[in-house]
Amino acid sequence: MQQGRDPRNDNLLININGVLMRRGVARISPFDSLVQGGDGVWEGLRVYPGGIFRLQAHLARLRRSAQALSFAEIPSIQSLEQEIARTLEANDMNDGVHIRLTLSRGEKITSGMDPRLNQSGPTLIVLAEHKPPVYDRSGLSLMTSSVRRFRADMLDPKIHHNNLIQSIMAKIEANAAGCDDAMMLDDRGFVAETNATHLFLVSDGVVRTSRLVACPEGITRSVILEICAAEEIPLAQCDLTQAEFYAADECFCTGTMGELAAVTTIDGRSIGRGEVGPMTTRLSECLSQVIASECEPIGLPCGSQPSHGDTPS
Repeated sequence: MQQGRDPRNDNLLININGVLMRRGVARISPFDSLVQGGDGVWEGLRVYPGGIFRLQAHLARLRRSAQALSFAEIPSIQSLEQEIARTLEANDMNDGVHIRLTLSRGEKITSGMDPRLNQSGPTLIVLAEHKPPVYDRSGLSLMTSSVRRFRADMLDPKIHHNNLIQSIMAKIEANAAGCDDAMMLDDRGFVAETNATHLFLVSDGVVRTSRLVACPEGITRSVILEICAAEEIPLAQCDLTQAEFYAADECFCTGTMGELAAVTTIDGRSIGRGEVGPMTTRLSECLSQVIASECEPIGLPCGSQPSHGDTPS
């Protein structure tokens, strides 16, 4: 599942605080909070022919996370939309694109963790890449990581922050085990999510997924819940154990980066028949229909033109 280089991304224009800079020269300050302590929030957005899927939900979550971290300044929804639109237009992008939208607390007057050292406003980065969904649809393999997800009284998972060391450590373990991703437990031993996606299982016709105890609110996860309700598919949000995943008829994961992908192996055990199951296929088809009907168009306001930094073209 390792991602590779796409030559179309070699000469991207990246938007940093409204200035479009070529990939080779785009930089942030070593005094920026992202560098100093991973002090920032982020969202992953996906661009389809009709626009960006669930854009407003993503931007609202970004702003909620920044509010939870007590950012002194937070860009408005309108300004975020404008910078995303400028970036896509400058790169002539309209489909098969993944956007990494990052907002940091900004640059500090001197190094240190104290937010009072941030006195120049936030840093907004819009990084748009040509990138199709990253997961192999024929089935993923997972292993259980030794790294546990925090519960809300440790570090609230509803804050979509840039401190991703837990996920990185879990991914290192998955790589070492020759698996696609890592399944992560919470501090009680229940399944939380993977290092990058939410997990679902299917057993006796019922779709089950973990409660939002030690995993973040997921935009794609919420769509699957809505689809189950609309299609009258039995659904449960509950604590789930490793054994329940091992014994499941089907398993799949969801996320903006990879949409919906089947999981066919966990800890060396085949899930169900070890192939993409009928419920996974059904929900994947439903998700595609929802995406096609709910993409939100995004464009530049009249009279607004992309501006480029003093960088090579």
